[in-house]
Amino acid sequence: MKTGSKGRTQRLVLTGVCAALLAVLSQVSIPLPTGVPITLQTFAVALCGYLLGPAWGTLSVAVYLAMGAVGMPVFAGFSGSAASFVGMTGGFLWGFLPMASLCGLGTKLGRRALAIALGAGGLAVCHLLGAGQFALVMSTPLPQAFLAVSVPYLAKDVVSVALAYLAAIALSASLKRARLADLP
Repeated sequence: MKTGSKGRTQRLVLTGVCAALLAVLSQVSIPLPTGVPITLQTFAVALCGYLLGPAWGTLSVAVYLAMGAVGMPVFAGFSGSAASFVGMTGGFLWGFLPMASLCGLGTKLGRRALAIALGAGGLAVCHLLGAGQFALVMSTPLPQAFLAVSVPYLAKDVVSVALAYLAAIALSASLKRARLADLP
């Protein structure tokens, strides 16, 4: 990892780029009757963590969440507001932070299987928080909420986490070859 002002500037720029990428990929959305759309958010969150590491990856997701909290239309369906965090899908938004952190930790530890396992663990935390908040807001038992807003998405999300890891490896190698960044 590069140190000094050049390395820090590169990290800040990549953090902003990743937050913007997360905002764009959130708009690739297929609405479902449950109110929880199919999106590429989990891919983007995992990519942020895997590419930037635990601290900077989580910061990029926090920047994205802050943009949405102040009303920028960065969440799925071009939505955004502080109310999004207490609505039926707000638990997934909160869950993006530990997911990015665990994906980043996996990259930092340097073992492929461990990186994917920690990413899957982050995904599990995200789904648990998402289903839990959905159950609370919709007054639904947790098992029923889990079946409605988690199970239908799990296969897509597990594949997204694995693909994000592979994409992060390729992006990191490309950035290193171009001498644009020295990532974890």
